Amino acid sequence: MVKHMILWKIDEKFSLEEKSEIMANAKRALEALKGKVPGLLEIKLQTTKLPSSNADMMLDSTLESEDALKGYQVHPDHVAAANDFVRPYTTTRLCLDFEI
Repeated sequence: MVKHMILWKIDEKFSLEEKSEIMANAKRALEALKGKVPGLLEIKLQTTKLPSSNADMMLDSTLESEDALKGYQVHPDHVAAANDFVRPYTTTRLCLDFEI
């Protein structure tokens, strides 16, 4: 199995209210990928954080294999969710993929 972890920072130009809406929309769109993307076993977007955090959102997903991860990355539903609900609003993205 493979873990796919992403940290994002939302652009500072957005107000706290806008950031809350952005995170809610991203959470809804990304978590809806479970059952649609082959090999995607679990997906959760963490949007609540402690004040000590320097990221706004964390994606925690588990896939069957590295091949499933490659398929997830180009799956049309994933690409649409990322393009519509994440990429336009974020300035920083860090990724860590590893086998479990």
